[in-house]
Amino acid sequence: AYHKTGARRVVAIKCISKSSLTKQATENLLTEIAILKKIKNEHIVELIDFQWNQQFIYLIMEYCSGGDLHRYIRANKRLRESIVRKFLQQLAKALRVLQEHNIAHMDLKPQNILLSSVRNPSLKLADFGFAQYLRSGDLASSLRGSPLYMAPEMLLSDHYDNKVDLWSVGIIMYECLFGSAPYASPTFEEVAAKIRTDKPIQLPQGAVVSDCCGDLLLKLLQRKPEKRIGFEEFFAHPFVDLEHVPSAETLKKGVALIQQAVAKDSQGCQREALNLYCQ
Repeated sequence: AYHKTGARRVVAIKCISKSSLTKQATENLLTEIAILKKIKNEHIVELIDFQWNQQFIYLIMEYCSGGDLHRYIRANKRLRESIVRKFLQQLAKALRVLQEHNIAHMDLKPQNILLSSVRNPSLKLADFGFAQYLRSGDLASSLRGSPLYMAPEMLLSDHYDNKVDLWSVGIIMYECLFGSAPYASPTFEEVAAKIRTDKPIQLPQGAVVSDCCGDLLLKLLQRKPEKRIGFEEFFAHPFVDLEHVPSAETLKKGVALIQQAVAKDSQGCQREALNLYCQ
């Protein structure tokens, strides 16, 4: 769809029939709208507006022309480690914003990660229907998410915390690197049985990844949440290193400074140009 007024912009419209909404689904939808209205980030799909009539609720969303990460993995079989690192850094940026607002996504999977475009895609985290507010140390108990990406503690215990998202990140990372999830099976029962085993996840035989990449992957896929890497450690891990990853805003500022420096240089103002280059 397109905006009728102002600058022409392609948007995606999610149409939800009111008659199909259960009480829980209604609560999930309201939570999703509230979260997306509050959070604005370059790696979280934007909720532009929402409207409704007697029959339907319409979510007007940012349009991502690159499809989703699931399709991208299927098309490319396995992703290069450099691409996986770039995507993981972008996902980490989105998760850091969620952490700052005490939000757990609860349904991280490649199908819920959109790509901004076909060429040079940027990740956009989407579908917050299962998300909930969880501060560090808070516990939840309802079963949420997709079985293939569901943390063991969701199936094995009555309570879990926001570290379930980090397990899902590990499964997604594994799938990007090796082409399939470690517990891939045709039925829920088989997936659940594999998740319930005590056998730790190992890298596939013959896998070629850097020590840094393999270290993070195995730390994310620790079955016991108390042994799993925490969010701050994840953000600071050398494979992610969020502190040194430029944002779109800083990149834009950097380009502007370089353009100003080049202009000063061409005018013969070397001292001013040098100051701009050093910024």
